[in-house]
Amino acid sequence: MTHTPRTTVIAETWLELRDGVRPLSNAAGLPLARTKKLILDPLVIRPAQRPHLGHALLTEDAAGELRERIRAAGGDLASTAAWFTMMKTRRRARGITSGSPQDLYFQKAYELAKTAGEPAEAAADAALDEVHDSGRVTAAELREFLASTAVAVSAAIDEAWATERREPGPLGDLAPPDLAPLADDLAAGGFDDFDGAVAAGEGSASGRALAAPGAARRAGMTAREIPEPPAVGEEASKARLPDPFDRSILERLFQQVSSLGIEGTRALAALVDEEARRSARPWQLAAEESRVVMAAGLAALAGGSAGAILDGRWQREAFVRRALREGVDARSGAREAVLRRLWARLQGRELRRLPVDASEAWDLIDGATRSVILDRRDAAKARMGRA
Repeated sequence: MTHTPRTTVIAETWLELRDGVRPLSNAAGLPLARTKKLILDPLVIRPAQRPHLGHALLTEDAAGELRERIRAAGGDLASTAAWFTMMKTRRRARGITSGSPQDLYFQKAYELAKTAGEPAEAAADAALDEVHDSGRVTAAELREFLASTAVAVSAAIDEAWATERREPGPLGDLAPPDLAPLADDLAAGGFDDFDGAVAAGEGSASGRALAAPGAARRAGMTAREIPEPPAVGEEASKARLPDPFDRSILERLFQQVSSLGIEGTRALAALVDEEARRSARPWQLAAEESRVVMAAGLAALAGGSAGAILDGRWQREAFVRRALREGVDARSGAREAVLRRLWARLQGRELRRLPVDASEAWDLIDGATRSVILDRRDAAKARMGRA
């Protein structure tokens, strides 16, 4: 009996949907990892109800059924992509920065596609309100909690940083691993090297190397020569956030706390303690998978075939070419901006208990790059408008 890989069936059928689903696709035109996890599997294919469609290898009949399910959902998926684009546009217009748009909006966009017809700003705004106002503990309550427990939180930070300095792999060994081959492999769609890098602790080794004088500053993670333990914090503003390693505990949490859905002082205390301990870990991230993604992103932005792919995104932008003709570097500080954006997304995923796997690593790096490009494109358009 002939069997076909499930991933092949999904990829081939997805390509038939063409431009309508581009916002849900990666650079190769295939579904993003989050598209598969949040939309295709749970909402379209539903292998929990149809186990024969969930196997890695499908029979000829199952492969045909899977193709037809995706084709039949083509209109809904195109509408989902349109709603997702509208929600991202309204998110940007309203200055919302908390959370990953894919994680927060993919399933809501599919729901709207099935129930609300064509995308509309008012409906998108209502959906954003629903998503971002669903939490029980607010940013104001977080601020009050930190003010009342500042001494205890400071002690937790000091304890975490002292513990990290006693961890195996001393900070005196500051030679970072070479993760350029991993970055190139991820960019080419390969996943084999990622798990090996995680098992070897190469993300942690890369993060510990940032303790060398000037290393974290050059990566855009801090304005200081050497990273220092964070303050508890009294005020926070998304318009004036410092570099990631310089953010207080309040600044690390205030944008996301209301969307986490936590309830009660005990849960809030656990969240704060978790962040205090995360701040002491390599790359100031808790999971080795997250640290490997940061290290791979750093390597990708330094060059190689992965760097060439990211560089190509910039070169295709009209505002970049125009700035070059005018003798202006439209990409000044872009490397650091991408790493900061990548760190924020990984920290946000850890807050929401969304682990990273190999299939998502490149999407995260590439997505952070595209996000910075979009911000700079919008800024360039605004300058031209004022001129």
